[in-house]
Amino acid sequence: MSRAEENLKRLEEIVGRYESALVAFSGGVDSSLALAAAVRTLGPERVLAVTSDNETYLPSELEPAREFAESLGVEHLIVETRELDNPDYARNPANRCYFCKSTLYSDLARLAAERGYACVIDGANADDEGDYRPGRQAARELGVVSPLSEAGLSKEEVRELARHLGLPTWDKPALACLSSRFPYGQKITPEKLQQVARAEEYLRSRGFRQVRVRHHGEIARLEVGDDELERAFAERKEIVAGLRDAGFLYVALDLAGYRSGSLNAALKKRGKRTLPVLG
Repeated sequence: MSRAEENLKRLEEIVGRYESALVAFSGGVDSSLALAAAVRTLGPERVLAVTSDNETYLPSELEPAREFAESLGVEHLIVETRELDNPDYARNPANRCYFCKSTLYSDLARLAAERGYACVIDGANADDEGDYRPGRQAARELGVVSPLSEAGLSKEEVRELARHLGLPTWDKPALACLSSRFPYGQKITPEKLQQVARAEEYLRSRGFRQVRVRHHGEIARLEVGDDELERAFAERKEIVAGLRDAGFLYVALDLAGYRSGSLNAALKKRGKRTLPVLG
């Protein structure tokens, strides 16, 4: 038995503890695998995929999510959430994700109870347990099931298994909500979110795959994959023009390249890996 087959068996055993499931489905590789595993184990008629369409979600991600859920034959609901209505979220504290996930998972748990689903499943993997991720606390408090993490699957193993199953998202670049582009303490507004979304959509239209536009006021700090750094520098004039059109005054290319959760570096420098939940 291959490693992928062993991982799949372990994952299906975890999901198989439940009679039915509502899956928090963003459309990324992690939640796609969680959804596919639930459908394989429980059957499409006992699974509901739910995508949150909100100001922090890239609009271009919605249609691919619809198509993927349809390909599995599973019912797909799109719910609208407005994180920015919560001032604790909008002021962007270090535990911002706690407020987002607490609201989202509460809504999903209520929907699951109303529709008769036994649990709420998310796509957190084992690597997510290692970084500073306050949203994981909200998931634990609300009893969300994280089968990829429970199975001990790293991001690399998630991609490997998704590829084994033939999922089209297996090599999809990592995405995160647009609020992750802002340094902690910088207030998040709809206008700023739209600015980042326009900038990143522009870069993806130019063929860049792994992209983050970090919002530092008038400055856009651009992170791209290591294999795309040279091309980004070569196309700097066009990129500057595009990001200025998006509303930035200055554009900086980060020579360290893309790093997941790069803005957490400020927390680590200040020794704030463990933070209290602010009410």
